[in-house]
Amino acid sequence: MTRQARIPGPDHPITIEASPARVVARIGDTVIADTTSALTLREAGYPPVHYIPLADVEPTVLRRSGTTTYCPYKGEASYYHITLPGQELTDVVWTYETPYPAVGAIAGHVAFYAERVTVESAPVVS
Repeated sequence: MTRQARIPGPDHPITIEASPARVVARIGDTVIADTTSALTLREAGYPPVHYIPLADVEPTVLRRSGTTTYCPYKGEASYYHITLPGQELTDVVWTYETPYPAVGAIAGHVAFYAERVTVESAPVVS
C-alpha cells in the first residue's frame, strides 16, 4: 500500500501556533505534563489539540506501545501507554516522530486523548 502525503490547504486547513498558555495534562490528581511551550494544532473541523514537548512530560509514566496509525496530512503516529500505580491507560498518548514537512513543528511533541486525560490551559502568570 502506497502512502501519499497530502498538503493542507483550503479544503483541509491545518495551522500550528505556539500556545500563549500554560498547558497541564493530568489523570486525576497526577500531573503527567506541564509546559509553557505547547503548540496548538487546528485541523479542518476537528477540535484544537495541544502538542506538548516530550521533554515536558513525566518520563516515568510513559511506556511505548506497538500501535501505529497513519494520517495522510501528518504521517505515521506512534503511541504510548500511561502507567500509574494500579492503572494503565492504553494508547492514550500519540506522537508524530517524523511528521510530514507541512506539520514539521510537532516533531518532538506528544498529544493526549482529551476524553481520557484532562488537558487544561491557563494564562501564564508572570
